[in-house]
Amino acid sequence: MQSIKNRSLISFLCEPSETTLAVENPATGEILGHIATQSRDEIGAVIGRSHEAQKMWQKRSAKERAGILRRWFQLMMENQQDLARLMTLEQGKPLVEAKGEVAYGASFIEWFAEEAKRTYGETIPAPMGDRRLVTIKQPVGVAAAITPWNFPIAMITRKAAPALAAGCSFIAKPANQTPLSAYATAELAYQAGIPRDLLTLVVNQSNSMIGEVFCSQPQIRKLSFTGSTQVGRLLLAQCANDVKRTSMELGGNAPFIVFDDADIDKAVQGAIASKFRNAGQTCVCANRFYVQDGVYDSFVDKFVAVVKQLKIGNGLDHGVVIGPVIEEKAKHGIQALIDRAIQQGATVAYGDTPQPGLFMAPTVLTNVQQDMDIVKQEIFGPVAPIIRFNNDEELIEMANDTIYGLACYFYSRDIGRVWKVAEALEYGMVGINEGIISTEVAPFGGVKQSGLGREGAKQGIDEYLEIKYLCFGGI
Repeated sequence: MQSIKNRSLISFLCEPSETTLAVENPATGEILGHIATQSRDEIGAVIGRSHEAQKMWQKRSAKERAGILRRWFQLMMENQQDLARLMTLEQGKPLVEAKGEVAYGASFIEWFAEEAKRTYGETIPAPMGDRRLVTIKQPVGVAAAITPWNFPIAMITRKAAPALAAGCSFIAKPANQTPLSAYATAELAYQAGIPRDLLTLVVNQSNSMIGEVFCSQPQIRKLSFTGSTQVGRLLLAQCANDVKRTSMELGGNAPFIVFDDADIDKAVQGAIASKFRNAGQTCVCANRFYVQDGVYDSFVDKFVAVVKQLKIGNGLDHGVVIGPVIEEKAKHGIQALIDRAIQQGATVAYGDTPQPGLFMAPTVLTNVQQDMDIVKQEIFGPVAPIIRFNNDEELIEMANDTIYGLACYFYSRDIGRVWKVAEALEYGMVGINEGIISTEVAPFGGVKQSGLGREGAKQGIDEYLEIKYLCFGGI
C-alpha cells in the first residue's frame, strides 16, 4: 500500500476492531487493511441523510451536475495508476486489466455527465384545441446499489454516474472482498464536489442484512443489483412490497460459437480475450464453446497453443495474464465442475494441473456434451469446455438451451448467416466477430433470467428517471 502515491485514496483505512472488515490480497493472503462497518441503525441514518441531500441535488441544474461529474472523471484518470494498483491488490486481476477497468469505469462518468443535459421531455399533439400535453423527466429519488467484486470500480460508476446525473442520491454496498477500490473512487467524487451525503458507501459482514434494509426502506425508491440470479430473485421479491424500481444484471452462460466459415485465427484471439479476462470471472465471458465440425480440430489446436502461453501469477508481476480467483470457495467450485465434466466423459486437452493458493491453471476441455453440468452452469473461472456441432439449427437450439440470456458471441463471414443467427440467439448482447463488447455508449443488459433493464448508453439514465405527464387545459 506504500506504493499508493495519493494517500487520500486510502484515508478511510482504520485500526482493526470487532466492527471493522479485513480486506485480503487474494494473490498473497496478506491483510491489506481494515475498513469500518455500519450497523442497521447507522445504515438507516445514512438513508435519511441521503434522502435530504437528494432534495437539494435535484434543484441544481443539469449543467451544474454535469460539470461536477466531469471533474470526477478527470480525477479518476489522473489517479488511474493508483486506482489500478489498489484494485489489483484487493481483487487480483493483472495490473494492465485493472488500468483498463479504471478507464472503463471513468468512461461512464464522462458519458453520463454529458447525458445529464439531454434528459429531454416532449410535447404531444393534443386531441383538443384548448389543451397542451407535455412530458418531463424527474429523478426517481434515493437510489441504492449492490455491486460485485469482479469489477469493483466499473460496477459502482456504471450505476452511480447515471443516478447522480439524473438528480438522484446514491448509496452503494460494495462487495466485502473488494471495498477499497470503491471507497477510493468515492473519495475522488468528494474531491470533485459531490456532497458526501449524496454519494455514500456502506458495508457490513452481513450482506443479507444490507439487502433487506435496502429493499424494505421506503425512502429508497430504486435498487440496482449486479450479481447472481439466485440473489436477484430474492431481492426482487423483497422489493415487491414497496413496488420499487429495479435494475438487475444477473448471471450469464455465454456461448462462444465458431462456424466453419469463420476466420479461425481471429476467433482464437476473441476466445482468449473473452474467456480468460479476469481469470474467467466475468458475467459476460465465454462460458461454453461451440465449434462446427469442419473447423473443430483446427480451432482446438490453435486455441490450446495460445492458452499454453498464458502466464499465471500475481497481477502486479510483469507479463501475468491470469491472476488468482477471488476466494477458496470459488476455487473449489470451479474444480468440482472440471472433475464432474471428466467423470461425465470430457477430455482435458490442456490444464487442470494443481496450483498453489487461489491460482488455477487455464484449462481446455474437449469431448464435452450438451447435457454436462459444466455446460449448464456458469463456471466463473479459467475453464473452456468445447462442444462440437454440425449445423446452424442444432447450434441455435443448444445455444439457447439455458435460463440465462446476457451475452453471446459468434464468428462467421457469411452475412446471411450473421443476420439469421444474431436474430435467433436469445441474448441481450451479441458479439459478432468480436470477443469484447462492453462499452459505455451501448446498452448493457440481458433477457430471460439474466436480468432487467439496461446500463450505459442513453438508456442507462432512464433507469433513474420518472416520466411525468402534464396536461394544460383551458388554453
